[in-house]
This record gives sequence, C-alpha cells and structure tokens, in this order.
Amino acid sequence: MLTLRYICLALATMLVSLLAISTSAQAVIPDSFAGWSCNGRSAFDPARPSEIASQTASSVGNDVLAEYGFVAGEQCEYTRGPEKLGVQVYRMKDPSGAYGLYSYMRTADLPHGTLTDHSALGPLRALALDGNLLLDIRGNELPRREKDLKALVAAVKLHAEEGPLPSLPDEMPPEGMVDRSDHYLLGPATLYQFVPVATSDWLGFSQGAEAESARYRKEGHEVTLLLVDFPTPQTAAKKLAEMQKVFHVNGSNPDPNAPPLFAKRSMTLLAIVYGARSQAEADALLKQVESGAEITWNEPTFQFKEPPITAMIAGTIIGAGIICMFAIISGIAFGGFRLVVKRYFPDKVFDRSSHLQVLQLGLGSKPINSEDFYGLERPPRK
Repeated sequence: MLTLRYICLALATMLVSLLAISTSAQAVIPDSFAGWSCNGRSAFDPARPSEIASQTASSVGNDVLAEYGFVAGEQCEYTRGPEKLGVQVYRMKDPSGAYGLYSYMRTADLPHGTLTDHSALGPLRALALDGNLLLDIRGNELPRREKDLKALVAAVKLHAEEGPLPSLPDEMPPEGMVDRSDHYLLGPATLYQFVPVATSDWLGFSQGAEAESARYRKEGHEVTLLLVDFPTPQTAAKKLAEMQKVFHVNGSNPDPNAPPLFAKRSMTLLAIVYGARSQAEADALLKQVESGAEITWNEPTFQFKEPPITAMIAGTIIGAGIICMFAIISGIAFGGFRLVVKRYFPDKVFDRSSHLQVLQLGLGSKPINSEDFYGLERPPRK
C-alpha cells in the first residue's frame, strides 16, 4: 500500500512538471526584462475586467474578439522596486485580426508611438502590434519608460507570427480624416459600434467582406466613411442592390425614420457615407475614393511587322541558295570520304563484294559481277 502511494505521488509530480514545461514553452510574456520581474503570469478572459486592466478603459466584448479571431490571452504584473506595470498579450489567429483589434482598442487620447510600426503610447497606457500579437500595457508615466517597453516588445516579438497586414486602410482618403478615428472591421458587432445602422450582417462579412471606417470633418460637423472591399465586383454590385431595397441609400427608400446613406461602387470597393446631410456633401467625400484593384501586364510583348515583298523574295532566293550550297558541299564531302575509304580499305568498309548484289535483267549472255564496277579481282574458285 505504501509503495502504491509513492508511485501515485511520483506520477502526479511528473504530470505537474510536464504541465509546467508545456506552459513555459507556450508562454509569450518574459519572466523579466530591463530590470522588471514578473510576479506570476496567468491566462485572462478579456471579456471580464481584471485588476491589471481596471486602471483605464473597459473590457473588450466576446463577440468583438470572436470577429477578430482571438485565440488566447496572457497577463502578468511586473515590478521594479515600488514601480508596477500591467501587461496583457492578445494572441490572435492572424496579423489581420490583430491589426483590427489594435485599431479597435486604440482611443483618440493615445498618440502614435515608436514601439513598433503600429503602436500607441500615452501616459497611462500603451498598445503595440507585432504580427499576430497585441500588447496592452498599463502603468504610470509610460513615455518615460519607453526604452524599457521596447525591451519588452523585443522579447515578445520572438513568439509573433508575421504576415501581411490589411491594405484597405491605405485606400481611405487622408483629407479631412479625424486623427485615430480609423478602425478595421471584420464583423457586424464591431461595425454597429461605429456605424449604427443595423445589428445584422447587412454588409456581408460572412461572404468575405472586410471594412474600414473613419470619421471626417465636413462643413462644421463629422460624417463617417465606410469603405467595404468584396471578393469580386459582382458581389459588391449585388450587395449595393440589396442595400437599396432595405435601407435609405441614395434616396432609394424615402423612409423618414431611416438614416440616409450615400453609396458609390468602384470595382470591388463599396464606399458608404453615414451622417451626411445632403447628397452634395457626401459626394465631396465619395469622389476621393478610388478602387484599389489595379490590372497590370508585365509580360514581354511582341509586335508583328510584315516585311516588304522585295525583302521576302530576296530572303527566299538567299535561303534556297544556302540550302543548295549545303547539299553540294555535303554530297562532295560524303563522296570524297567514300572514295578515300575504298582506296585505302578496299572491300572492307563500303561496297563489300560479299554483300553487294546487282539486279540483272538477263538481256546479255555475260553475267554481271559486282567486282567489275570497282576493278576487284575475285579469288579463283576451287
């Protein structure tokens, strides 16, 4: 009984060790950086505010995280003497989802930072995007600790999965855009928070659509531009026709209770203005939107030009002369080669008497021998 207890205890110890090794291998947040020490990492549920995240903004909803492809979350509180830093890492399915979550969590009071190409750094909060990972850092006087934060980002970067970021934000017209008001959208829950038209999937995210929204200042007030990219031009045209039947788009459904929408399609892009007071005001923004689809041809081209008739005749004569000259030279060379071989190696290589046969018509009384053609003397018959 005592032996069995020891065996169970040993197996439990091994299992705990294996779990610790697996957890350590999957850990993204480092144990320490630049003199900061982690006081125990743990997984977190972003839908519920934690002690680390309770200093500032509210949490992110589960529906929003699901649209952006949330996989796992990890958090840790770092200390260095009396100083404290709260760090959360969002692991997303791909870099596009991580960029979308970054644009969603970035607020207007967070200016652009230099931690990564896409980062924001404020006095109490910092965001840093790297591949499919998004760092959310909370603390005090963060700009003064920028060098330490870059060391943290460099340690987390080792676990990031790099990939292309969305190109749709580059299609947004920069003139009149409100700073840090652009958001990359991948689902109806996130869309409704910026363009509250309907809670359903009225843009077609389930059909492969992706969207980018931003606010613009026009004539003393703000309007929202929504740029939607579809897989094909046919899908974009069909979606615009569906919207015109349901919503008040370009005056198609004069419902006084429906908010007016102004839309324009350009190839696979569908530009929608929300909040404009007139068609002219919306057109001033819509005309700045161009399709991002470009057709290029970088293969080498060939232009056929027919030569004049005189050049064709001269070419034919020259070509025939070259062929005849080649035939004459080849014939003389081959005939001379045969004569040389037959002279120095008679009856051994070419026209051997034992293999040469002559067809006879029988018109004369004297039989024809093959040796008569080459002056060969046959050995006398016994």
